[in-house]
Amino acid sequence: MTDEQWAVLEPLLPQGAKAGRPLIRPRRLIDGIRIRVRTGAPWRD
Repeated sequence: MTDEQWAVLEPLLPQGAKAGRPLIRPRRLIDGIRIRVRTGAPWRD
């Protein structure tokens, strides 16, 4: 995902309510989902 695409998508994502370190990195998660969909690999792999 390019920086320009992320700049459009990031404001649409919900923000965490807790202070401190986030549990997931949303950009990496979204990139991982996109790779799975693009390659057709089952999610469990």
